[in-house]
Amino acid sequence: MSKILGSWSAMRKYLEQEMLADSLKGRIRYGCTSYVGMDGRNIFELCVDGEQIKRFSLETVNTYFIENGYKENNYPFGTREYWEDFWLLLDKYSINDRTEYTDVEFCKALETYRNQDILDSVQSENPLIRMFAVLDRRIGKRTLAKLKENVDKQPQWLCYIYMLRILAEEV
Repeated sequence: MSKILGSWSAMRKYLEQEMLADSLKGRIRYGCTSYVGMDGRNIFELCVDGEQIKRFSLETVNTYFIENGYKENNYPFGTREYWEDFWLLLDKYSINDRTEYTDVEFCKALETYRNQDILDSVQSENPLIRMFAVLDRRIGKRTLAKLKENVDKQPQWLCYIYMLRILAEEV
């Protein structure tokens, strides 16, 4: 976590207790893991009712590139082949062109969400910022009703989050 965002425990408290909609408290959990040898990188996860539904890490993005045929070598052998061309592909395919995201993208989205108006976050181009916003307690039923009209325009993983909140609020 960057110094701007503070400690993970404080950020988790912020997300799960302070800003999470009351209707979802106890159902949403964020996790952060860091392993020796990860060079300061993290694996973030979003769990609903104890089940992981989204993971944010370099590995999830690289696996996405491999499984979707973005890499020339779809069967990499060894660390070097596995990571070959990763950074080029990450630059080539923006956050809006894929459905998997890195830990850095997660942190940047969280920072942006925390530092801008909630309505700007709901309308953000960035799907991660929209994820944080739709789970936010400051989003009311009228805004949720408007969001419900365009749920199908969201990435599939984000549709699940939108519908989770909409159903929890009985909109």
